[in-house]
Amino acid sequence: MALDEMSSKPNIGDVLGIEVLEVEASRVTGRMPVDGRTHQPYGLLHGGASVVLAETLGSVGSHFLVAPEGKQAVGIEVNANHVRGVRSGWVHGEALLQHRGGKLHVWNISIKDDQGRLVCTSRLTVMIVSSSAT
Repeated sequence: MALDEMSSKPNIGDVLGIEVLEVEASRVTGRMPVDGRTHQPYGLLHGGASVVLAETLGSVGSHFLVAPEGKQAVGIEVNANHVRGVRSGWVHGEALLQHRGGKLHVWNISIKDDQGRLVCTSRLTVMIVSSSAT
């Protein structure tokens, strides 16, 4: 399934302006604007928006690894440490596959600001299921 087919239905990534830029076998990159859609009440990037970016990138990566086998990828655990505030511009995410098992994938995701400074570090665990299970 191509990325455009995967995202043909409206989803949270659309609402937040997430763009997936590169998809490789063990690496996915993307970006998200820091604006009114992604701010918390104090005008800073909302931590939940960072988590959505992290889970999106890792889930897309797992999807492309297992879709040719007729399987699907669903996130089952995500955590994040928010280390820097951002008020505007873009944040840039890079998801790197740490473990590719038959039933679980683990991704580490780094999110950085336009100056390349770490904003959030996250880990995502994805469960691999048959297409009929979802």
